[in-house]
Amino acid sequence: MNDARPASRLLTVSQAINEGLRIEMRRNPEVLLIGEDIGALGGIFGVTKGLLEEFGPERVLEPPIAEYGFTGLAVGAAMRGLRPVVELMFSDFVSVAMDPILNQAAKMRYMSGGRFSVPLVLRAPRGSGDHYAGQHSQCLEAWFTHIPGLKVVCPSTPADAKGLIQSAVRDPDPVIFLEHKLTYNREGNVPADDAPIPLGSADIKRSGRDLTIICWSRQMFFALEAAAELAAAGIEAEVLDLRSLVPLDWAAIKESVGKTRRVLIVEEAARRGGFGAELSAQVNEEFYGALAAPVKRLAGKNVVIPFSPGLEEAAIPQVKDIVEAARAACPR
Repeated sequence: MNDARPASRLLTVSQAINEGLRIEMRRNPEVLLIGEDIGALGGIFGVTKGLLEEFGPERVLEPPIAEYGFTGLAVGAAMRGLRPVVELMFSDFVSVAMDPILNQAAKMRYMSGGRFSVPLVLRAPRGSGDHYAGQHSQCLEAWFTHIPGLKVVCPSTPADAKGLIQSAVRDPDPVIFLEHKLTYNREGNVPADDAPIPLGSADIKRSGRDLTIICWSRQMFFALEAAAELAAAGIEAEVLDLRSLVPLDWAAIKESVGKTRRVLIVEEAARRGGFGAELSAQVNEEFYGALAAPVKRLAGKNVVIPFSPGLEEAAIPQVKDIVEAARAACPR
């Protein structure tokens, strides 16, 4: 029998992003990379290995340790027609580059009356779990979702990471692309063809009828483990991986929540002011009166991420926490 589906390979998230960047750099000579140690070293997590050798130092730029400066440079380059992909060593370091991102890149299309666009991608490792402590372990996606003009992507699987980075590079607007550092070595099947995944498209990673678990990034894997455990207890949870926070796939949320009528939102970021709070508000506003139970949120503690492995684990939702919260949302 002839199988027309494209071939796939087993890649890690790191390898998949590398492949996506390589495709886009070959496809468009205006795509260039900017970041500390992304050349010979291949970046602190090895995502850009081999790209300097193929594309040379004019397209793989290694600036000094000056995030404000080289992010501002990238905004200007994007306004002049290039498509820079900036890598920050850790997403926490965005705090020293907020002006060019929030006040320039995000607003330029509007402030210029559409004369300029900023096709910029800012890649950054996010999240805890590897004992990098408080200044290297934060999840800051809520910062960016609050700013009109920015798009925000949080992939989980290798296939998603490759397809979404391709769409991010092709997008005419600035995209914040947040990769969880503990997913870089996760393996999964990745299509061998050039297959971008549209921004704003969520993905049902597991179907269910009793509860919708809305999640993104590394928490998706925790949610899948929890869903398997819940199924053994007779609770069929649907795992909805948002993948893209801005734009948000509201149609997928609406379809899933309309079916299950129960919602658990799971995020690693601190609970106070997190993106989960915004989702909870939107779901409650849309489905008020139709939900079988109030929306539940499970998020990180409102603490600085500790260095201690035991304390770090206690600070963010684990599989057992998701199972417990799901059981509370689905009383038997």
